[in-house]
Amino acid sequence: NSCTARAAVGIFYATQTGKTETVASKLAEATGVEASDYDGEDFSDLDGVIAGCPTWNTGADEYRSGTTWDDYLDTIKEYDLKGKVVAVFGCGDSQSYADNFCDGIEELHNAFQAAGAKMVGYVDEAGYSYEESKSVKDGKFLGLPLDEDNEDDQTDDRIAAWVEQLKGEGMPL
Repeated sequence: NSCTARAAVGIFYATQTGKTETVASKLAEATGVEASDYDGEDFSDLDGVIAGCPTWNTGADEYRSGTTWDDYLDTIKEYDLKGKVVAVFGCGDSQSYADNFCDGIEELHNAFQAAGAKMVGYVDEAGYSYEESKSVKDGKFLGLPLDEDNEDDQTDDRIAAWVEQLKGEGMPL
């Protein structure tokens, strides 16, 4: 009789208006993983991390989320996250801020990548209406972009598809 321990995954978010928290709760429901407001955790006890942020400081070169994440971006880069699987999601407004849609995803993604994490969960830009995003590289967002202001009717389907994608890319869900 062998017992296999389930890999530990955490969902972490920071929010300005509550939309990112709402999305994190939906992800928690879809994965069975608890969602927590990020407060400086180092992720050492986890095998996988799903991290979410808004884009608040629109057009800024750095500290774009306007949340707790901004306080820890440099710290996260110093963590040893080799062997850990990380995916990022972000909330943005594709109409009012079409030129900076979900820019926060890129900054969070790059911090985890700098720490050696295996980054997964890139999403094709097709099906999204926006002008510019720092979070798009080679036709893909560096995570899951969600627009709770204008496209909230698509959020549940986008989350469901993304969770399946994450499982296929090695997120231990």
